[in-house]
Amino acid sequence: MKSIAAACDAGVVPAEIALVVSNVAKAPGLEWAREQSIETASVSHRDYEDRESHDRAVLDLLSQAGVDWVCLAGYMRLLSAGFIDAYPNRILNIHPALLPSFPGLHGQEQAWKHGAKVSGCTVHLVDVELDHGPIVVQRAVPVLDGDSADDLAARILVEEHIAYPEAIRRLLSEPWRLDGRRIVFG
Repeated sequence: MKSIAAACDAGVVPAEIALVVSNVAKAPGLEWAREQSIETASVSHRDYEDRESHDRAVLDLLSQAGVDWVCLAGYMRLLSAGFIDAYPNRILNIHPALLPSFPGLHGQEQAWKHGAKVSGCTVHLVDVELDHGPIVVQRAVPVLDGDSADDLAARILVEEHIAYPEAIRRLLSEPWRLDGRRIVFG
């Protein structure tokens, strides 16, 4: 989120952050956003009977804030089909592995344990399946022989901070289309 905000402030990404939402009231990202005078909201999923009603509450806040695109960062909940339908091909997520390999939690550790020689990060459009949507940007990171899973995760994080703003910039400033599951720029 900090990298996205910095890219917006610098004019690299032609957008502004309208709202930061978390389902965890004490999320560090909310505190940081408040310090930056960015509007925030906390909507605990525990206050709702199901995923759909929670997502509707979040969608109401996004609508009130005039949000055009949703960028997930550390939001560890699957979105309902209704949420995804409200922002078709306008929800982004970042994953710390080269999808479609190693989806789900701890992608960096999965790659390291598997013995992958290359890992990285993926920014993708969100669909109803976990870590499945069309890929926007990927950045590769070598898995070094002396690496621990933490070493690899640290190098991937550096690339995530580059990849996410790049993906947003490209989607907002370059012509693109979907060709099946492929995003084609130009």
